[in-house]
Amino acid sequence: MQISQLLRHKSREVATVDGSESVGTALALLAEKGIGALVVSSDGRHVDGIISERDVARGLHERGAGLLADPVSSVMTTEVHVCPPEASLDGLARTMTDHRVRHVPVVADDVLVGIVSIGDVVKARLDELEEERRQLVDYIQA
Repeated sequence: MQISQLLRHKSREVATVDGSESVGTALALLAEKGIGALVVSSDGRHVDGIISERDVARGLHERGAGLLADPVSSVMTTEVHVCPPEASLDGLARTMTDHRVRHVPVVADDVLVGIVSIGDVVKARLDELEEERRQLVDYIQA
């Protein structure tokens, strides 16, 4: 399965935040949208970084509550793993596992077109396995 197929079954909306916004603002967006990461982008189209709950938790541990007033750019991850829509689900799962990332922005022609979470990957893989099981049962019963 390609990532483009996975994106067809979920919202194309990608939550973004400007790097100059406060970490507190980013946390409020994460809570409001019920998500675990925001793409950091000054224009909503290009990936400048990513900020996750993990980044905030580590920042709070290191710098304390004052971090909440600091800009997102001070705590965001700047080396973002991205993938194209043509990438395979298996390849993306391997990347996420090898690099221990939970969210990967999908980029086409340097423009943000979606985001995939580890939960999306697991759900898609479970759906594939269920379909394979169903086909095997049909084959055996036929």
